[in-house]
Amino acid sequence: MSGRVRPTYDQSMSRKPADPIDPLALDAQLCFAVYAAAHAFTAAYKPVLEPLGLTYPQYLVLIVLWGGDGLSVREIGEKLHLDSGTLTPILKRLERGGLIRRPRDPDNERRLKVELTPEGRALRERVGEARAKLVCALGGDEAPIARLRAELMTVTQQLRGTDRR
Repeated sequence: MSGRVRPTYDQSMSRKPADPIDPLALDAQLCFAVYAAAHAFTAAYKPVLEPLGLTYPQYLVLIVLWGGDGLSVREIGEKLHLDSGTLTPILKRLERGGLIRRPRDPDNERRLKVELTPEGRALRERVGEARAKLVCALGGDEAPIARLRAELMTVTQQLRGTDRR
């Protein structure tokens, strides 16, 4: 054999460039790639959050509150794209865990405010360490993470814009 290096291929490269890609094949679905990535994130966060007594959805609620305490249930739901029926049980568990409290808004008795307790505020640093572990698992560089996040947020906004009925 001559001095030429023979390229190696993985399974994803086995398709010839001229082969048409079936748009309904699972491997062609962006929605499935996002779905699988979401499950992978949840699974990756579980061993880091579990010792803190948190689930992934609870972690997301705390992130919202660390960015702005004293929000209404509706405001938290809007930020997380969750309805109150999904969000309320998460808030109740966080309240039972002593991480938040839900007093009535003095300006509007029908509205609950969600506030961090001192324990909820103190948890921020420990959760920050958990996020750092995930960044390391993704290569340790924030720049590609930020680019991918921006692209996914654009996709989300486009899809939400087309879902007006």
